[in-house]
Amino acid sequence: MKTTGGNSSGQSEITMEDVQNLVKKKDEIEEQIKAYYDVLEDQGVGVEEPLIDEEGFPRSDVNLYQIRTARHNISCLQNDHKAIMVEIEEALHQLHAREKAKRQQDETEAQEEAMEQQVTLPPPFARVDAVTQGSPACGAGLRVGDELIEFGSVNTGNFQNLQNIASVVQHSEGKPLRVTVIRAGQKAQMSLTPQRWSGRGLLGCNIVPLHR
Repeated sequence: MKTTGGNSSGQSEITMEDVQNLVKKKDEIEEQIKAYYDVLEDQGVGVEEPLIDEEGFPRSDVNLYQIRTARHNISCLQNDHKAIMVEIEEALHQLHAREKAKRQQDETEAQEEAMEQQVTLPPPFARVDAVTQGSPACGAGLRVGDELIEFGSVNTGNFQNLQNIASVVQHSEGKPLRVTVIRAGQKAQMSLTPQRWSGRGLLGCNIVPLHR
């Protein structure tokens, strides 16, 4: 009737299935205990009543063998029940501790990744403050608030003023330009082709320089 505690010995990691199996064993032990209590109830005795009469002789009105067997088994099963409850508690503690450690690890990795990206991203030199619907810029995926770190051949290292971008646009009509922006702290790349459209200019967006 003793339960095995192989998983709580540290040999292998506890799983939710292990916990479910322990709970199933606990339920089975409780069913067995109830069955033996039913035996005692049928005999009209509990676990403590004496099994001898007033004169010191074994009682003849009950089945002594059944009662002694039931009492012994109840005692053993109650010890098993205590042991398996400890196993269940330890298993749940291990599961929760592992889940907490995993969450903390995931959060730490996410923070480290964000910090690495912030460190490796160059500072932006301009920001998009307007994008017209239906324009080439809109079609390329450019959004208001995007901060430019690359626009064709223009980048943080060689940007001087907006004339640099205007020159690249004029010389690249009909040709795709690689545009790299910082959006919500993340780097995003897109292909933007300056071209004639129903609105003004070749892009359909407004770009302002960032002074840092």
